Amino acid sequence: CSSLAGIMLLEVFLVLGTLLIYFLFSKKKEETLPFKDGWWGRGQKPVTKEDSSVRPFKVETTEEELSDLFRRLDQARFTEPLENSCFHYGTNSVHLRKVVSYWKNQFNWKKQVEVLNKYPQFKTKIQGIDIHFVHVKPPRLPEGQAAKPLLMVHGWPGSFYEFYKIIPLLTDPASHGLGDEHIFEVICPSIPGYGFSEAPHKKDFNSVSAASVFYELMLRLGFNEFYTQGGDWGWLICTNLAQIAPNHVKGLHLNMVSVSKLGLTHLLSVLLGRYFPGLFGFQDEDVRRMFPFLKKGLYRILSESGYAHIQATKPDTVGCSLNDSPVGLAAYILEKFSSWTDIEFQNLEDGGLERKFSLDDLLTNIMIYWVSGCIVPSMRFYKENLQKGIGTQKHEKLTVQVPTGIASFPNEILHTPQAWAKKKYTNIVSFHFMPRGGHFAAFEEPELLAKDILQFVDRVEKEQLWKKK
Repeated sequence: CSSLAGIMLLEVFLVLGTLLIYFLFSKKKEETLPFKDGWWGRGQKPVTKEDSSVRPFKVETTEEELSDLFRRLDQARFTEPLENSCFHYGTNSVHLRKVVSYWKNQFNWKKQVEVLNKYPQFKTKIQGIDIHFVHVKPPRLPEGQAAKPLLMVHGWPGSFYEFYKIIPLLTDPASHGLGDEHIFEVICPSIPGYGFSEAPHKKDFNSVSAASVFYELMLRLGFNEFYTQGGDWGWLICTNLAQIAPNHVKGLHLNMVSVSKLGLTHLLSVLLGRYFPGLFGFQDEDVRRMFPFLKKGLYRILSESGYAHIQATKPDTVGCSLNDSPVGLAAYILEKFSSWTDIEFQNLEDGGLERKFSLDDLLTNIMIYWVSGCIVPSMRFYKENLQKGIGTQKHEKLTVQVPTGIASFPNEILHTPQAWAKKKYTNIVSFHFMPRGGHFAAFEEPELLAKDILQFVDRVEKEQLWKKK
């Protein structure tokens, strides 16, 4: 009888021990996104090892390039706009004529090439394609202080040039009244297929592919730990990078956030959040930016996303015409710099373009697309990311554990409240409603964005938050 009791007692201990081991070791390990080791060069991947050298690069231009541009500008055909249509039908051709006149008679591309070359640029081959990047080190560092590597990623229809005004604020903050506690070494790559980065030669190059390429770039440059920052596609690429390498990304700073995995709570918050904001974690500013939701949410998406549908389905068709006509290219891109900076700019005949940007800056960005012939591959990025449907990709189902800072600009096309963002970004340490600005934050409000990056990094560093993720 005592032996039977002993056996029963042993069984109980075995069950309890098994349960204890299960709870100790079965805690689901936070899943990371697999690194995408692709080959995007022409033809078959060679058996020889890829050349990993980093080569200096400079933007150059020729008289042939300029004469071809001017010939095309001279031969442009314009269509008369509807009376009082302003920018409601897209770029207004009355204003477009003025832009083209400035382009032909006053804009100096050779001078802007010098501006582009004021920061060191390089190319290096990764996964079969040449990756272009700007790499700016601090002009001075206080004794005993190291620069913090910061990867900044642009979007469409922008370029690495968007960061030219914010770079000095981050690499030399003391000279701009921002203190010297945190000084950055800034790396701004061109997304493959954009600007001077080679376009992928094969299908399926998406945001995870770009994140994997940029992760490899940072490691190649000797950065084992670094910060990342982005808006537009830069938001998604940097998010994916944080999912691929959470132990290498110390902090993720975003000036745009979008959440594709929506549930019943989100639906209820859209229906009832205006009346019961506290119930859904909304602040007064969330309510102001989001409601009435039909006007500021649904209708705005429908009226502003036609380009995305085209680019996510048949990018090459429209792209061919834009690549052949500098005026068409300018009309297509300028429209985005109008409505995405402030949707109210549609009510102005000039689209409000020069209220936040100079024509030199706008045309420099357009010229990067023109001289590199990158408009088609830049548009294909939409198809590669969206063709399988929203919410279907693995990265969309995974959360982000890395310390995250979000600068929420009031004129962003669609507002994402913190209550929604934190379901995806589970470690938000900084969420700020910015006082002004739209989609192209670094280009439009460099000082506001720089200050937000600095305060975010200060918090991550002082509290060593990356060690607690």
